Amino acid sequence: MSIVVLGIDLGKNICSVVGLDGAGRVVVRRRLTRERVIELAKGLPRCIIAMEACCGAHHLGRLLAGQGHEVRLMSPEYVRPYVKAHKNDDRDAEAIAEAATRPTMRFVELKSEEQLDIQSLHRVRDRLVGERTALINQLRAVLLERGLVAPQGRRKVSVHGCGGESGVGGGGHRGMWLRWGLQTST
Repeated sequence: MSIVVLGIDLGKNICSVVGLDGAGRVVVRRRLTRERVIELAKGLPRCIIAMEACCGAHHLGRLLAGQGHEVRLMSPEYVRPYVKAHKNDDRDAEAIAEAATRPTMRFVELKSEEQLDIQSLHRVRDRLVGERTALINQLRAVLLERGLVAPQGRRKVSVHGCGGESGVGGGGHRGMWLRWGLQTST
């Protein structure tokens, strides 16, 4: 059994693995845990190991590259045309292996842990900014229901807590008032 390309369809617990020989024929087709995939690769001579660039692929790719294998990560949208018939994990693994042999295929570079950390921080920040914007828009909608038009932009709308009964627009919303005005970005 001489495996030239090993295609891995990653799952949360179980991975589908397909090994192709030099002629492109399937010589191995298995379902393994991630730990068993690493053990399988350790027992193989150096070969191309292909995966879709999804969560966990960079970590596993670094481990397999450390064993001397050539790791190729591909965007899932580039693998999809190689799936034959009905989609399932085994056919996905075979499509991944086949796509990795194409000379015009574009591959994703393995990311280091530091690169993944920075990418995660940017994604978390983007999500927080989006949630803050949604809350401000919701507040503006609530105020509009009460006849108060608040200007757009987070720097023009700020909420302040205060004691007493003076709320915006008279009555209601005790203990809170809204201030907006000609604030400029600082």
